[in-house]
Amino acid sequence: MPDFTDRLEPAHDGTATLRTEWNASKLNPNELAKHLLDRDGFPERQEKELNLSRRERHHLGLARAKSIQRIIRREKWGEEEHTMAEYLTDEMSPCFLHGTMFGHGSNVRGLETTAKRDPVAIEFEIHSPYLTASKWWNGSMARTATHAIVVAQSLLPTGTTMSEYKNHGPQTFIVRIRDKKTHQPLPRIAVGDIGPKYGYAFTDNGYMLFDRLKVPRSTGARMRRSHPAVVYGSLTFLRGQIIMQARLVLARAVTVAVRYCAIRRQFRDRDSKSGREPEMKNLDYPTVHIRILPLLATTFVLHYTGEYMYTLYYRSRETMENCDFGPLAELHSATSELKSLCTILAAHGIETCRQAMGGHDFGGGSGLMIMQQVAAYLIEKMTAAVKHPQPPSKDPTYELFHFYLANRTHQCPQTFLPDGSIDDQIIVDMFKWCAAELARRAYHARMLHNLSRAYSEHILVSNFHSSFATTSHLTSPTHDVLRTCFYLHTLSTLDQSASSFTMSGAVCPASVYIIQHTILDLMTDLRPHAVRLVDAWAIPDWLLNSALGRFDGREYEELFDMAHRQPPLNSMTFNCDWRSDEIVLGGGVY
Repeated sequence: MPDFTDRLEPAHDGTATLRTEWNASKLNPNELAKHLLDRDGFPERQEKELNLSRRERHHLGLARAKSIQRIIRREKWGEEEHTMAEYLTDEMSPCFLHGTMFGHGSNVRGLETTAKRDPVAIEFEIHSPYLTASKWWNGSMARTATHAIVVAQSLLPTGTTMSEYKNHGPQTFIVRIRDKKTHQPLPRIAVGDIGPKYGYAFTDNGYMLFDRLKVPRSTGARMRRSHPAVVYGSLTFLRGQIIMQARLVLARAVTVAVRYCAIRRQFRDRDSKSGREPEMKNLDYPTVHIRILPLLATTFVLHYTGEYMYTLYYRSRETMENCDFGPLAELHSATSELKSLCTILAAHGIETCRQAMGGHDFGGGSGLMIMQQVAAYLIEKMTAAVKHPQPPSKDPTYELFHFYLANRTHQCPQTFLPDGSIDDQIIVDMFKWCAAELARRAYHARMLHNLSRAYSEHILVSNFHSSFATTSHLTSPTHDVLRTCFYLHTLSTLDQSASSFTMSGAVCPASVYIIQHTILDLMTDLRPHAVRLVDAWAIPDWLLNSALGRFDGREYEELFDMAHRQPPLNSMTFNCDWRSDEIVLGGGVY
């Protein structure tokens, strides 16, 4: 509805602001984009496929599938290869059921799904003996897939009686899981959607259990003929893809954050002599760009690592085709750890970008402007302490700064293990000294980004330490366990901010080297008390509202009930035929 707001414009022209940012640099973004993304014609393919309709995408997929038929005729495949090709071309929609299960994830050797071979019937029996053997998180399995590549423990009979079986390790099996005509799950298969997922709402991640499902040898089992780990080659390739996706996901977040923070303005420069200058761009604040710009650099770090893994994968494939499996261990190890690290970097980076934008993304901010105001307050306090070395103490902050200034020239860095045991008071003093030193640096050079946090951390540590006077009456070992929590928090914080503590002279460098060993010992001490400590918060199940945090320990039962029985989605059958506009099978066209 047109009204007076149609005539309003922002106070600052965002287009002109970004143009100014462009003019400040001579970097050629098009050239860099081609350098980063031109492999396999990605920009062109992305532009083409983003503009395809759902039906056009199905046509494209069908055309790719039909190309396999041409390969069959050209290569004159045998019966087994021909059968496999028919599976692949018969409007097959596959998913890969990797090692991730309800009860565990990465321990492939501990897979609970079994595949017993019956040499008489020439078939395998796929079975889930426990609830925790349920396949979990597999993409495209919940509603779409007609077939699944199932990883299971291959059990072969040791004799003719089939009374004893020997485990030959994980093996892949191609299994039809839904009826070709009705798209309903086949008998002896329980499959459905696991429910809402953070960040993957568009993917039908599913669960699946098998009740002694018979799979013919000719169409099901794919027995390995070479190195046992070759079967996981696709997983290593997928991990490499995840690394590449991580850099794009993070790049999206950084792109939004950089552009928005370059346009968003708040407050004038405190050191400006004129009151007529415009407000500063958020991106010009050290407290903002110290968070965003390192992440911008991280996107390129992830990119080149992803490219390296891509090259390493194909180089390893060439050597494996020549029966040299030496690079396989390096490939597996590198992709496993990098998948973990890169996704963590991306996830944390996205959250940092959200916070740096001041709450205009998902409704919450990081309090960066408040931190800036706190830092300004502390600089004011330090300024007063420098100008008046001997005034009467006004508050704890004044006392801290006066003590620091009086002892700064002859203070020696300390160790928190002066006589082999942790000294509480020395730890508290370290945090106070670090906060005071950072305040002095900010007073001279306006280095704000760590000051507010250091000051807040010293308050947390001091208050926790002071609370010990009120816990001494608690029965053993509660008081000692709380003290262990104090040690673990303070030393973990010190470890994460080691550079600040070392440069401020609060801690001697030798102590930094032993922090991690001390932390490991503290975690060992605290581990037996972990469950009781969380129980002490007395949060009822209804308030937790989480299947994964039940007081009675029935997490798996509750989570499976929420995924299998409660969602109405699992009572529907979707029409996956690209030729039909119907969404729910039998529900008509909407």
